[in-house]
Amino acid sequence: MGETVLGNRYEIIKKIGDGGMAFVYKAKDILLNRIVAVKVLRPEFVDDDEFLGKFKREAEAVASLSHPNIVNVYDVGEDGKVHYIVMEYIDGQNLKEIIKNEGTLDEYTALDITKQIAMALSAAHKKGIIHRDIKPHNILISNDTPVYYDLNTNSLTQGTISWTLYKNGVEDNTKYLESVINGVKANESSHTFNKE
Repeated sequence: MGETVLGNRYEIIKKIGDGGMAFVYKAKDILLNRIVAVKVLRPEFVDDDEFLGKFKREAEAVASLSHPNIVNVYDVGEDGKVHYIVMEYIDGQNLKEIIKNEGTLDEYTALDITKQIAMALSAAHKKGIIHRDIKPHNILISNDTPVYYDLNTNSLTQGTISWTLYKNGVEDNTKYLESVINGVKANESSHTFNKE
């Protein structure tokens, strides 16, 4: 994105992530003089009104969460055809990178991380938010504190579930599909853990 400023406020510094739905950039909030993360929706999704509505609603839902293990969402906006979400910047690594670089975690570290992830998920459940794509790539570690991170608009669910389509087809998750088939609301058993 080069010398880009989104919304006359967020100066893009560098790309720090690349997912199926969005790119993530480290940026500077010019107004508040702080570093933030900006998730920018991929161009192929910007003309899909239904998807854009879902993207914004779910960003607002996550912004309603307040928990030390969940990244704060500060802003949602658009600049021309660029749709973005501004989040707390976490200076650290994701759990997938840590496991790749350091190997198997000792049992105490693994249990501590698991406990904190469970607390974050519990806070989301209390607001009716189910993530469904829990994976090490979505867990950021900063000062030994995991943060449940990935705001993936194909992963968060509120209310009655509909089919979730990915580039590779329908999500493969028994509990999730049971909910779809039965037309019931997602609940804590609808989460998907993905080891990737």
